[in-house]
This record gives sequence, structure tokens and C-alpha cells, in this order.
Amino acid sequence: MAAAAAAAEGVPATRREEPARDDAAVETAEEAKEPAEADINELCRDMFSKMATYLTGELTATSEDYKLLENMNKLTSLKYLEMKDIAINISRNLKDLNQKYAGLQPYLDQINVIEEQVAALEQAAYKLDAYSKKLGCQIHWNLSYKQL
Repeated sequence: MAAAAAAAEGVPATRREEPARDDAAVETAEEAKEPAEADINELCRDMFSKMATYLTGELTATSEDYKLLENMNKLTSLKYLEMKDIAINISRNLKDLNQKYAGLQPYLDQINVIEEQVAALEQAAYKLDAYSKKLGCQIHWNLSYKQL
């Protein structure tokens, strides 16, 4: 009978009859309705407002990144200028030291010559000492031999 009533309404009998289930988890589908025109406009405004806020945040973050990078570049530039000044001072001091060393070079050469002469004089003194000891021994031997 239910099938006949369903056929009379123009709905197939298989669609009309639902199995007797006790499923509370089964949801029934509802037909999607178009939102009202005012709702669509409000949703679009809300979406554009949120998108503008998001893009503003992204652009602000990017701008802050570039400002940070600019500050880092300025600081690096200052450090390089300081290093340049230090290098110039080191170069100037090195030139001064080289000039002073060049001015002292004749004296250093004289010291080397004197050192060589002192070494030769020391060797001569050792030879003279050895010769005088040998001579002293011979004189002592000759005197001892003559007294015998």
C-alpha cells in the first residue's frame, strides 16, 4: 500500500521507503540554499577586510625586515670604516717602525762587526793564555833542570 501511495505521488517506491534503523549518527542531507544577497555582500566585505588586514601585516613584516637589513648594513658599513681606520694606523706605524729600523741599521751593522772582533779577540786571548801557560811550564822545567 505504501508503494502504491508513493507511486501515486510520483516518487519511486524504493526512495520513499526507509529501512527501519535506529541510527542516530545518520544525518539527513538538506538542500543547499543560496544565501541572501545582503549576506553575500557582507561576507565579501568581511573577506576583503580580513584579506586587507592579512596583507597589511605581511607588508608590515616585510617592511620591518628591510628596515632591519638596512640597519645591519649601516652597522656593517661603520664597522668596516673602523677596520679601515685601524688598518691605516697599523700601516702608518709599520712604516714608522721600518724607517726607525733603517735608521738603526748602520748601528746594528757596527754591533755585528764589534761582536765579530770581540770573538776574534777572545780566541786570541785563549791562545795567548795557552801559550803563556806552556811557556811558564817550560821556564819552570828549565829552572828545575838547571838546579839539579
